[in-house]
Formats: sequence, C-alpha cells, structure tokens
Amino acid sequence: MLASMTQAATILFREGLEAMLVIAALAGYLSKVGAGHRIKALYLGALAAIAASFVAAWIFAVFNSGQHDDTSEGIVIILASAIMLYVSGWLMLKQDPKSWKDFVAAKAEDALAKETAWAIGLLAFLSVFREGAETVLFITALANTEGGWTFGIFAGLLVGTALLAVLFVLLNRVARRIPLRPLFIITSAFLFLTALKFIGDAILEFQEQQFVTTTPLEHAGWLENIGLNATVEAVSIQFLVGLFVFAAFSLARREQMLSRHHLTAV
Repeated sequence: MLASMTQAATILFREGLEAMLVIAALAGYLSKVGAGHRIKALYLGALAAIAASFVAAWIFAVFNSGQHDDTSEGIVIILASAIMLYVSGWLMLKQDPKSWKDFVAAKAEDALAKETAWAIGLLAFLSVFREGAETVLFITALANTEGGWTFGIFAGLLVGTALLAVLFVLLNRVARRIPLRPLFIITSAFLFLTALKFIGDAILEFQEQQFVTTTPLEHAGWLENIGLNATVEAVSIQFLVGLFVFAAFSLARREQMLSRHHLTAV
C-alpha cells in the first residue's frame, strides 16, 4: 500500500507542481511587462482547466468500468509510459534556468501579441489541462498495475493534494522563486524510472494474453520482490527504451546548445 500511495502522491504533486510553476511564472512575467490586468484571465483559464480535468477523470473512469481487459490496460500503460518519458526529457531540457525563462517568455509574448484576454486564458487552460490529462492517464495506469483503485492510491491522491495546497500558499505568500534545477532533475529521474516500470507491467499484461513470450530471468527473484517484471523480454525492452531515450535526449541537448551558441554569436 505504501508503494502505491507514494507513487500516486508523487505523480499528482509533480504534475500539479509543474502547472503551478507555469502559472506563477506567467503571472510574474505579466506583472513585469505591465500586463497585470491579464492575470485574472490567467487564473480563470487555470480554474477552467482543473474543472475539465475532473470531467476527464470521470469520463476515463466510466470508460474503464467494464470487465478486466489485459490488452486495453497494456495499451493504456504503454501510452502513459511514452508520455512520462517525453515529459522526463522535457524537464531535463528545461532544468537550465535560462531555458525555463525563455520558455515562459515565449509563451507569454505569443499570447500578449493577440491583445486579448482570451489568449491568456487559453494559454493557462492548455498549460494546466495538459498536466491534468496526464495525471488522469498516469493514475489510471497506476491503478491498472496495482490491480484496481486501492486505498493506497486514494490516500496518495489526498497527500498529493495537501502538498499542492501548501505549495500554493507558499508560492503566493512567501516567494514565487524556488530552485528549479534540482526539482526538475529529481522529478525527471522519477518519471523516467516510473515509465520503465510501467513498460515492464505492460509487457506482463501482453504476456498474460500470450502476445509476448515469457522467459524468466535466472537469479532475478529480487526484481519480483520489488514489483518488477523479471523476464528476459521485459528487461530487454526496458533496456532498449532506456538507450533510445538517452540517445534522443543527447541529440536534443546538442541541438539546444548549438542553437544557443548561434543566437549568442548573432
């Protein structure tokens, strides 16, 4: 129960944290450039996204209320893993403070160029709803791997919500600036490892349907003890996915550095 509670709390906190950071950074930027009157639209867009996330969660719950289906659950878990890997890489690329500031400034300037409150509201809605939709998908995948919506998952969601509430107060009353680099690196690593675990769980779902062969690993009982799929197929696929992610990140990082050097030269 503790493991599922920790994962649920961490997923909700991480997704909510990124949304809060984006909104807080956008609000600070709008105030800095003399567009403070647009902050209300920013907050309204964020609130609308939270409401839409609850609706999405309800729809997803209804969609998954049928009988147990290993194939569909495996697909959901794979989809969640792919998005987790993407977000993990995105966080690593944005952990540089300059990259984060450029990202926020570019989004705000694009919305302000339209000279309408709707653009700011839509920006906030999309920024927050993306995190809300990811949370719904990730938690559903976690429930599938845990065999259902356990007490630990609900307890984790409550803990995550409480942590976000405390953070919201701190961001608004204490300071808008917190050290982003270690936060982004830690959460990126967490998402990467969780995605690899989910991939192993998805392979297990497909193995139960005999879509994938099952070859137990010798002397790997410790993997099963920590809830991992101790088969040659799962470990091989996880290893290949890890190599691909590291290669893709290296290429993206290289392009980012080349682009930055080019702009500096110009």
